[in-house]
Amino acid sequence: MKPLKLTVYATLAFLLLAGLSVAAKNKAAKPAPAAAAAEPTKAIAVLKPTDGNKVWGWVTFTKDGDKVKVVGDIEGLTPGKHGFHLHEFGDCSAKDGASAGPHFNPQNSPHAAHESSARHVGDLGNIEAGADGKAHIDLTDSMMKLDGPTSIIGRGVIVHAAADDLKSQPAGNAGARQACAAIGVAKP
Repeated sequence: MKPLKLTVYATLAFLLLAGLSVAAKNKAAKPAPAAAAAEPTKAIAVLKPTDGNKVWGWVTFTKDGDKVKVVGDIEGLTPGKHGFHLHEFGDCSAKDGASAGPHFNPQNSPHAAHESSARHVGDLGNIEAGADGKAHIDLTDSMMKLDGPTSIIGRGVIVHAAADDLKSQPAGNAGARQACAAIGVAKP
């Protein structure tokens, strides 16, 4: 009987030590909690033409203190002014750009000029193309952000065929959508 008792105790001791070893290994193997994702400091949109158009370009959005600096170059435009807006969705799957939805307007404000204090976050006014069909944008905006409820990440950029009249509701009567892009996080 004694050898059997000794064998039982030895087996129990072995299982206990093996269990502790496995528990220690599992605890050590657990990854450390992930650090919170850093707030983006830069975003980019690469504009592609909608069906039947030749408008293309790029726009960057860079955090500048509590504002966002918007810089870009757009080509393939007819000379003159063109509505330039941020839209609710970064979805350019529809041939006419309609899948980008309405202007980005999280505060449910009226459509207005970019300089207005009561406007859509997406109201950026007009860009103006020269005789060569090129337009440059360089502005700073205090309403849009790269995080939070007015974040533009994942939203759409639309270049319109006509000038935004800056007053017609809900979108400024700027005509067809000539180019569309989704805004994504860019390498700082």
